[in-house]
Amino acid sequence: MAIQNPPPWGPYGGPPPPPPDIPSKDLRPRRLWYLVAALLGLVLAGVGAAFLVVTVKDTVDSVETSRSFPGGESRTFRFTAGETKAIYVSQTGPGHVECRIPGMASGAMTRPDGTFRVTSGSRTWERVFEVTPGSSGDYALTCTSQLPAEFALGDKPRVGATIGGIAAGVGCFVAAFAATVTICVVTAVRRGRHRRRLAAAWTRPPQWGGPPPPYGPAPGTPAPPTY
Repeated sequence: MAIQNPPPWGPYGGPPPPPPDIPSKDLRPRRLWYLVAALLGLVLAGVGAAFLVVTVKDTVDSVETSRSFPGGESRTFRFTAGETKAIYVSQTGPGHVECRIPGMASGAMTRPDGTFRVTSGSRTWERVFEVTPGSSGDYALTCTSQLPAEFALGDKPRVGATIGGIAAGVGCFVAAFAATVTICVVTAVRRGRHRRRLAAAWTRPPQWGGPPPPYGPAPGTPAPPTY
């Protein structure tokens, strides 16, 4: 009589079979989604960095530091009617500043309500006056300070645009982190569930029940009467 090999799920009454070794390539979603998460995070972080760099560059370039002049001297600038310009000062400490533009109508120069500072290189420039001329032309600007100082003309600060650019940059960094973490976590959880489903299907016991009963009466059963 030929001896049959035991079924792959182990002999009846024996220990359960070991968990199967399921290849990672058979799991879903594919590991490609980890790469997608990394690339998406890099793209969003790059966009955020671009927002911050452009915002800072525009703010620094708004001050014409290349045409600065020391306190007590004057420099001629071109003004356009209705276009507001800002006067900036760079000095070692707080000092009283005065500026005048001969020939410009009274009231064209005003002190702003708030403060605005721009750092360029080793210097910090603070807005001290704003000028809105009523007529276009070349005007000589003269400024003095109680301390040694440098003065420069620049654009009126666009505070809303600056805050918006910084907020957009920070928002892109936050979105990059959130998107990367979310995609990685969801992918890992779904792959783990898929692995457990495959393992459960592999180790499921046979559907036709236990082993067949042995031939003949069971041990301890009385023999049937004979006639």
